[in-house]
This record gives sequence, structure tokens and C-alpha cells, in this order.
Amino acid sequence: MEKLKFSELNISQEILKAVADMGFEEATPIQSLAIPKMIEGRDIIGQAQTGTGKTAAFGIPILEKVNPKSKNTQALIMCPTRELAIQVAGELQALAKYKRGINIVPVYGGQPITRQMAALARGTQIVIGTPGRIIDHIERKTLKLENTSIVVLDEADEMLDMGFIDDIELILKSLPEERQTVFFSATMPKEFLNLTKKYQIQPENIKVVHEKLTVPLTEQLYCEVREHQKVEALSRCLDMYSPKLSLIFCNTKKKVDEVTAQLQTRGYSADAIHGDMSQTQRDRVMNKFRNCKIEILVATDVAARGIDVDEVEAVFNYDIPQDIESYVHRIGRTGRAGRTGKAFSLISGRDIYKLRDIQRYTKVSIKRFPVPSLADVENIRISSFMEKIKENLKNDTAEKYIPKIESLITDNITSIDVAATLFEMMLKEENAEKHNEDIDLNVHETYFQNDRRKKAGNKNRKFGSARQAGMTRLFINIGKSKNIRPGDFVGAIAGETGLNGSVVGGIDIFDKFSFVEVPKDVAQKVIDALNNSNIKGNKVVVEKAQGR
Repeated sequence: MEKLKFSELNISQEILKAVADMGFEEATPIQSLAIPKMIEGRDIIGQAQTGTGKTAAFGIPILEKVNPKSKNTQALIMCPTRELAIQVAGELQALAKYKRGINIVPVYGGQPITRQMAALARGTQIVIGTPGRIIDHIERKTLKLENTSIVVLDEADEMLDMGFIDDIELILKSLPEERQTVFFSATMPKEFLNLTKKYQIQPENIKVVHEKLTVPLTEQLYCEVREHQKVEALSRCLDMYSPKLSLIFCNTKKKVDEVTAQLQTRGYSADAIHGDMSQTQRDRVMNKFRNCKIEILVATDVAARGIDVDEVEAVFNYDIPQDIESYVHRIGRTGRAGRTGKAFSLISGRDIYKLRDIQRYTKVSIKRFPVPSLADVENIRISSFMEKIKENLKNDTAEKYIPKIESLITDNITSIDVAATLFEMMLKEENAEKHNEDIDLNVHETYFQNDRRKKAGNKNRKFGSARQAGMTRLFINIGKSKNIRPGDFVGAIAGETGLNGSVVGGIDIFDKFSFVEVPKDVAQKVIDALNNSNIKGNKVVVEKAQGR
């Protein structure tokens, strides 16, 4: 079915704002079908597997319907495991970000019950928990359900498989008869259908089936990396595998712009496409990509619709999509027309659980791979460069340079020495352009220890005039409290002024402000450009730093 935009689902501005913050551009099929029906108050039987976005499908209507002025428990969500209960609670808390007065409490085994009792005593509108712990609280009278008007069974078939049928029925009988009952299940076993007949009234049946993954010529890979190391990991993969054309997918328009700016700063031929661009702008970018005038296209899922370019050799999931269908569509952009392709996913934090869901339901193995080291990348570059040299030797176009080389040869310097030195200079120049962080992406702890030492050193630096000759030190009014990193400044300067990012000198980032060095002759140009811009959504004020 066609996906709807969240703005078409008649939900509040607070929820729309939270959804935008979470990076969702449009509703998944299960959300498009379930949200309107749940808001109407209908009982629902939803057949949907993990990874379809069903938490938001029942979470958004619950958040819209509960009364924040009442501290009574108005919605109860049952989950088969503590891990799922924690996950559901986390997502609902993110969706309720701008809804004031709504409290969400997860209750599950393995956590001290006294802590949960204290949280329930303070009053909560939404309780999420496992059946055993919910019954424990009901029996202790710490969870009162007489005002509960919505109950959701998430992954009901799994709860039945785990033997929770008696617990579920006991909880359902403890609830008011006048209520909305919503069941979500991946399968429809007989025991589950008996429950629906017994406890639901004229339920609306909603079924969403995963699309099949049919990309046999695409090798699927993933690596685990810290969020702020993703650009470096992406750069190394691009250099290592050197795809002719690449598609990079991000979940938000803001992230698309950030990644594009950082890639351009590193010297890659990259451009962006997303929903905030006019149709003319999007057509222009797409034409450049189709005609190979740019090698890398960074896009959101919505903007990438209709991209049909057979020469795409690699797809990168910079962000893991919120639903499995989007993953299938993304990687289907490569490995076309009988060609082989690669699909890389950059996994950070809890993304690993999303990836497991994708593997489980697409029934495809996604192999883990280590991020290429700088040595790996350099070896590839050396091999590639040597091939270019061999090709150029066939053309006999370098004869005019032979006298210059001969003039360097002495008793102590051979032609081999000269060639090796030139080779080294070329590789160093290319490496300096594209790799700003000389770190081992597969040894996180070493990196963070070094990073802490650097931050400690920053605190002891003196403010005042630029430390390098010919450089001007600029004061910028944002810092670590706004999640600003050096690459953000480099990308903004390169993007707003057209200067190469390599001209930027020292960068000191503090909590509320930062200092950035730029060449004196372009300092005013940088000040004027940045004072009319935003960095990560923050209005920027830039001026020349004053000495103490």
C-alpha cells in the first residue's frame, strides 16, 4: 500500500514535532492503517512483524488519547520480554517528548520491584510491562486498572508460545469492560484467535506482510562503529572498494546535508537530494548522478524514490531505516541488470537490534566486516596508482619530464629514489584531503582514551591571538552543549564559502562556544558567510576572537 505522511494522519503538532526529531519522514504501512483506526477507538487485530514500525502504530494513538491531567493508569501495554518492554517504553518516551505531563513506566522482572512501586505511586498514565510483573503489581495493589481504557498486547503470539495465556487472561479480566483492546501478532495461531473472539468487539483486521528480498547479486555487509566515527568509516569504505556510483541513505534531511558537506570537504564528488529541495534542484542533481558527473548521492528514502540507475555499485545505510521495507528498497538500488553490488550498513548503539530484525525477516545473512584500516586503504591506493602508471607508460606522454628527473639523479640519488618519493608525496596529499581522523575504528577504547586526553588538553589552552602565523582566530557562539564537532565547522565553512576544508587550522570546542582558525585573507569572507547560516539547526554568531 501507499505510505502516508504523518501530517496526513490527523495527529497533534507535538507528536509531529517528535516524529520529525526521530527522523521519520512518512508512516510505515502498519502505521498508516492502524493509527486512524485506533484514534477512532476501534479494537484492532494487527498482523505485523518486528521491524514494521508497530510500536509507533499503537503508541501515537495512545499518547493522543490519554489525559495528562489525570495521574490514573489509562493505558496498559503487555510485552513478552523485558527487552521489548524497555524498547517500547523508550520509543514512547521519545514520541511523548513535547507532550507535557505524560508519565510512562516500564515494569518487568530483573529490576527491583520497590523502584517500580515508587514510580507507580507518583502516578503514570501509561504502563508497559511483562505479564508476570504486571500481575505482581496488581496483587500488591500498586497498579490499579479501574481507569484503564486501552490495552495492547504486543507480539501476542510470542507471549502465548511462552505460556503466558493464563496471565494474559487474568490481566484482561482485571480491566474495565468498556475499553479499547488492541492485539499485534506476527502469526495467527488458534489460541490467539480464541483470545480475540473472547476479549474484542468487532475488531478491525489489519495485515502487513513484508516484501521479499530479491537481490541475489548484492553482498550485504555491516560494521559496528561509534556515531561520530561514521563519516570516517564511510570514507574508508569508499576508498577501499572504489564504487563507480554510490548511494548513501540517511533518515533525516538534516543528516543528508551534514554528511554531504563532510564528504565534499574530504574531496569526494558528492551531492544531496531531499524533500526540502525544489523539483528543479532535485532533477539537476539526479541528472548529474545519472551522467556520472557526481559519484556519490546522499539521500533520504522519500527523495530517492524513482532513482533507477543501473551503474550504482554500492549502497550505504548511514542510518538504519525504521522499517524493513525501506531497507529492502534501499539495497535494491544496487546489483541491477545482472551486475554485482554491495550494501553496507553502519551500525551504532541499539541499531544492532534493528539489524537482527532485518536478518530475521528477510532470511538473508548480513556479514560483519571490520572497517578498513588506513593501511588497507593505502595498499589499495598504491595498487590503483600503480595501474594508472602502467597505463600512462603506454602513452609515451611523459617524455618532456625526463630531463627534469635526470637533473635530480646524482651518485647518491637514483631514479628509483625519485619515483618512490613522488609516489609517497602523491599518496600523502590524497590521504590528507580525505582522512581527517587517523584513528583505528575497530579499537574504540583506545580512541576514546586518546580523545579524553585531547579534551583535557583543550582546557589548558590559552585564548587570544591565532597560534599559527598567517591565521586569524574566530569566536563562534556554539560548542559541545549543541553536539558540535570539528567536522561540523569544517563542513559549514567549506559549504558556505566554497573554500577547501583543508584551509581550516586549529579548532577548540568548549561547552558554550568554540574557536576556529582560518587564513587571514579569507577571515572576513568566513565571518560574513557563517553569520548568515545555521550549524546543526543553531543560529551562528561569528566574530574575530579578542585577546584576554
